[in-house]
Amino acid sequence: MLNPILHKNNLKKGLYLIPTPIGNLGDITLRAIEMLKKSDFILSEDTRVSKKLLNKFQISAKLISNHKFNETKNIVKIINILKDNKIVSMISDAGTPGISDPGAILISECVKQNIDVIPLPGPSAVTTAVSASGFSDKYIFYGFLPEKEKMIIGELEKLSKLNFCIVFFVSPKKFNKIIPYLNAYFKERKILICREISKYYEEYLRFNLGNLKKFKTEPKGELTIVISEIQSKKNTSQKISESDKKNIQTMLNKLSTKEISNIISQNSNISKKEIYEYCIKLKNEK
Repeated sequence: MLNPILHKNNLKKGLYLIPTPIGNLGDITLRAIEMLKKSDFILSEDTRVSKKLLNKFQISAKLISNHKFNETKNIVKIINILKDNKIVSMISDAGTPGISDPGAILISECVKQNIDVIPLPGPSAVTTAVSASGFSDKYIFYGFLPEKEKMIIGELEKLSKLNFCIVFFVSPKKFNKIIPYLNAYFKERKILICREISKYYEEYLRFNLGNLKKFKTEPKGELTIVISEIQSKKNTSQKISESDKKNIQTMLNKLSTKEISNIISQNSNISKKEIYEYCIKLKNEK
C-alpha cells in the first residue's frame, strides 16, 4: 500500500524545503529522496552541484537555477508555478535551504501569499558541530562572518557578551586573520574547529582560547566554528599575559591604541590604562 504522505496525488501543495548532504551523500534521508522524485520542479542553488546528487538517486525533475544573484528576479515565476498547484522543492548545494543559503526571500513571499511552506528535517552543519562540541546545548547561530575586518571585530565584540555557545561559518582564508580577535574577545573560553564535516578528511580540532596559534598553512575545506559558553573560572591576573602581548603586537599595525585597549580589556581584569601604556611603549620601541 502506498504511503499517502508520499503519493503524489495526496501531497500537500506548496514549497518543500529539502536539506541535502553537507558532505557524505549517504546522509540524505529516504523522505528527501522520495519528495525530490515527486517534485515537478526543483529549485537549485548550483545546478552543476545538484545534478551529481540527483543523478545518483535517479531523480529527473526539472531544475530551476535559484541562487543569491537571481532569487529576487525568480519570485514571480516561482509563485505562479506554486499557484498552479505544482509540487516545488528547494535545495541548496549542502544543508538546509534558507540557513546561510538562498531561500529566505522566496519563503517570505510564500508566507505573504498564504502558500504552504513544508520543511523536511535533515543534515545540518550547525547541529552536527554543536553535538560534537561537549559545550552547552544553548547556542546562538550567527551564520557567515562579514567580509571586512573592522565589521568582524564589531560583531565578535557583541557576541562575546552573550553567555551561550556561539556557532558561525568562516572561510579558511579568513580564519587566521581573526584568531587574534578570538583570543582577545573569548579569552578563557574553548573552541571547536570543525573542518570538512562528514567528508573523507573531516577533522575536529579543540583548543583553549587566549593563546590559540595561527595555522602554519591555511586550513582547507569548509569551517564550522563553535565557541563555548563563558567559563566559570575567571582570569584574575592584573598583569598583561604573554599571550595578550602577542595579540597586541599583531593588532598594532591595524588598529588604534584605543581600539586595542577596548578589545584586550573585554575579557580580562587588566585596566585599559595599562594596556594603553603597553601599546605606547611598543610604538616607541619601533
